[in-house]
Amino acid sequence: MNSKRVLLQPAFVLHRRAYRETSFLVELFTQEFGRLTLIARGVRKMHSATFGLIQPFSPLLVSWSGKGELMTLSYIETKSVVRRLNKESLFAGLYLNELLMCLLQKWDVHTELFINYEKTITMLQQGLEEKILRMFEKSLFEELGYGVLPKSDISLQKAFLPEKYYRFIFEQGFVLGNTMDVSGAEVPVERPSNHQSNLFSGKNLLAIANNHWQDEAVLRDAKRLTRLMLASLLGARQIYSRQLLS
Repeated sequence: MNSKRVLLQPAFVLHRRAYRETSFLVELFTQEFGRLTLIARGVRKMHSATFGLIQPFSPLLVSWSGKGELMTLSYIETKSVVRRLNKESLFAGLYLNELLMCLLQKWDVHTELFINYEKTITMLQQGLEEKILRMFEKSLFEELGYGVLPKSDISLQKAFLPEKYYRFIFEQGFVLGNTMDVSGAEVPVERPSNHQSNLFSGKNLLAIANNHWQDEAVLRDAKRLTRLMLASLLGARQIYSRQLLS
């Protein structure tokens, strides 16, 4: 296999962990190569100038070289002025990073998602608003092919009526929510009970599809839909940073 060399690729650090005595294994999300792992050799040595640059949420330019899946970081610099995330925004950023670590396959290119991630981190620098997380989750699912809401107005009007309720079934999407009456016949749901966690109002689904986040009920339903999708995609695997955010 020929050696590969990549120069000054826009990237963000998703995670790092100690590797041998003086190095890191660094998980990166890059603009043109997707998610990948690099060895940052010797950066844990005293007085290493590179150590302080390998931090999450900092827009970076990185170079690497080598063969195979695990290559070596050869250069790193900050792309722009860094403003750190604080308090709830920090937990939110960790949550986004963990989502990308869990859901992105290595070397799959997601250029638009990278641009959206960069914009989202910039918004979090101003403080945490719940709609920031809901918009990113929605764009992430769409990018990975798990989008469950139509994008065109005509398709939305055909899919949902504001006054009806719809049941979400993973890998099938939304079906009109029905229940059984005393005779055993199916009747449409008019108002879901509290335990019906996979039922959503058509009104709120239309708002989520159109990125209308003014109503708290819309934000709650978007969060609930995200959790249902993650439970199906991840199985028993946990998103630990979500617990910190909560």
